[in-house]
Amino acid sequence: MKTVLVVDDSRFMRASLKNLLRKNGYEVVAEAENGEMAVEEYFKYKPDIVTMDITMPVMTGIEALRLIKAQDVQAKIVMVSSEAQKHYIKKAMISGAEYFIIKPFNEEVVMKILNRI
Repeated sequence: MKTVLVVDDSRFMRASLKNLLRKNGYEVVAEAENGEMAVEEYFKYKPDIVTMDITMPVMTGIEALRLIKAQDVQAKIVMVSSEAQKHYIKKAMISGAEYFIIKPFNEEVVMKILNRI
């Protein structure tokens, strides 16, 4: 069973993703509401996959992505954000994101992407 860290400042979005993931056989080992917490939780649990929002308080998802990848190039991070502007997508991909999912997301699309990782 693949393990996942869910990162989003929206409690509702974290709950939605957790329910979707659990329903499809993934184990959600932790969640975080900002990038700083995401970095801490990543190195505490070393999940197989991270779903990461971009716009969050304290530290953005892009900053957290960069910090995690700087210490673990094997980290598998999927950005899940409503920030669909090209410069955000480009920044995320250049920084090491595996994929970029645009909110609101489609369950089938999310599972297809996560199952590829």
